Order: sequence, then structure tokens, then C-alpha cells
Amino acid sequence: MHHHHGYTWLGSGHDLLKDGPRRPIHPEFKASKVVPLELAHWLLKPPTFIQGTWTDPTQAADWFGTRAREHADSFASAHDRAPETLSAKVQGAAKAVAGGEDVAGGWYLTGQRFLAVCLIACGPHRLRPEIGCPQPLA
Repeated sequence: MHHHHGYTWLGSGHDLLKDGPRRPIHPEFKASKVVPLELAHWLLKPPTFIQGTWTDPTQAADWFGTRAREHADSFASAHDRAPETLSAKVQGAAKAVAGGEDVAGGWYLTGQRFLAVCLIACGPHRLRPEIGCPQPLA
């Protein structure tokens, strides 16, 4: 059954510049919680990294919005902090999920931190069908 898994990462913006651990061929990839270079590669991470699974696009988008809003006061960009900007991003996420697409939200935060909130399609992934689901849908 088609569904989406939710993942988040909050860490140093400098870690995004180290692309080795963000690639599946790197020995640290599986253990590293940093966002992978390719979104479908989240599915190669341990199932314990999954923060939620949804078949309903609205529920997935609500989770996406909730995770982003938890940090919105710390967004480095005033434009990104604007409630209407975030609402539009959540609405776009719902449409993308309904279409079986991945959703990636990424924001620089104060203190040189970065927040990634991702919804990754599964069952199968439309661009990477060879990557299996990291856990069975309950």
C-alpha cells in the first residue's frame, strides 16, 4: 500500500557540507541521522529513524507542519517565519503527498543550525522502486 514515512533532522549546518556521510556508500551513512543527499535514501536508514507513517495525505502534511512550526521562531529568515509562508508550504506538502511525491522542508535556524523535515513516499518509491520499504505498514 502506498504511504509516506516522516523523518526529521536538526543539526549543524556545517554537517550538510560533509557529503560523505550523506551517501549510502559511506561507512557512517546508516548510523548518521543527517539528511541524505537523495531523499529516497532515507528509506535505506534504520527503521528506528522513522518518526511516523501515513496513508492519508492530510495527516502526513499536518505532521510536517507541526514539526516545522515547533522551530519556526528560530528560522533564520523572516520570510520563512511568516505564518502564511509556512501555511503555503504545508498546503503544498499535502498536494505533493497526495500525488505520491516526496516532500522536503529545509530551514536554516539561528545558531548555524539546520532543520530538515521530510516525507518520503514508499510502497514503492516512484523514482527508486528498487529501494524496499524499511518496515512493514501496520
